[in-house]
Parts: sequence; C-alpha cells; structure tokens
Amino acid sequence: MNITSSEIVISAVRPAQYPEGDLPEFALAGRSNVGKSSFINKMINRKALARISSKPGKTQTLNFYLLNEALHFVDVPGYGYAKVSKSEREAWGKMIETYITTREQLRAVLLIVDLRHPPTSDDVMMYNFLKHYEIPCVVIATKADKIPKGKWQKHLKVTKQTLDFDPDDNIVLFSSETGLGKEEAWTILESMM
Repeated sequence: MNITSSEIVISAVRPAQYPEGDLPEFALAGRSNVGKSSFINKMINRKALARISSKPGKTQTLNFYLLNEALHFVDVPGYGYAKVSKSEREAWGKMIETYITTREQLRAVLLIVDLRHPPTSDDVMMYNFLKHYEIPCVVIATKADKIPKGKWQKHLKVTKQTLDFDPDDNIVLFSSETGLGKEEAWTILESMM
C-alpha cells in the first residue's frame, strides 16, 4: 500500500473518545521500547509521525493514526515497563483490554516482538489473551537487521516455540532500518481490511 496521507487524529483513553465511523483498525501491541513507533514510521514512509523515545513508557494513551483516509493504526501503551506505578499499569491494562475486546473496527493486533530475544512472558501473555478472545494477530518480529541473515530461521523458530504460535497466524520478519517485511506486512493487512 502506498501511503499518501497520514496524521494522528486523537489520543484516547476511553471508548467515547475513539474516532467515529467504520474504518478498519490495526492495533500495535508490544513491550515498551520494542519499536512500535519505528514500525509505524517505516510502514507509512514518514520519519517522525509516531514519536520515538529512548525512554520506555512514553505512550500512555491509545494513539489513533489515520492513513490515506482509509484505515487507522492504533498505538497502544507498551507493557512490561516497571517504572510506572502499579495503579497506572492496571489503568493502562484496562484501557487496552477494553479497546481490544470491544472495538468492532479492530481487524487485527500486530504483536511487535524483538527477533533478537525470545518473546517475554508479557509477550506470551498478550498472545494468549488475543487467542483467548479470538482476535486476529500478526506477529511482527522486528530488528531483523541486527541478526545475520543465516540465523533468522533459528530466531523465528524460538519466537514461534515461545509463543506456542498458531500456524493460522502470520509472522513477519521486519526491519525499520532496511524496510525488510514492509511489503509483506502491507499485503497481510490489506487482506484483512
């Protein structure tokens, strides 16, 4: 997909603030600092629509990005970040759960994981949550450029085993540096719209 227009339309914390209409939505979930913003920016050919921060825990709302007036990417707060209070983490969890389990426009959750490391217990919990609620999931294994190409399959195997990966789901090797996986990801998303 060729993205010709992109803008952030709202940062929401409750359903009343979600954009109206029936455009398809794709939520991006992953641990803090895994590269959700870099993924968004690479997918839409923009340097900094989604703000990238070296500090984890920066995204604290559901950020709705309108692309080509045709779909939304929804960046959700990263999980697994220890430096916020327990009550704040619980509030984020409730906000994310409400969005994911009730939003009719949601077509799939893109679970962003770091290919260099086995998925964390939080990644496994999120994947299991999505499977439990029968929410379509696309696993995006980022930072592939940081691993020699000859080791990609080994790392993918570890990722799939750790998640107890469902063969009906898609997994995409991705690099926000090189653009690896961008076309494949768009092909999958377009098929789900």
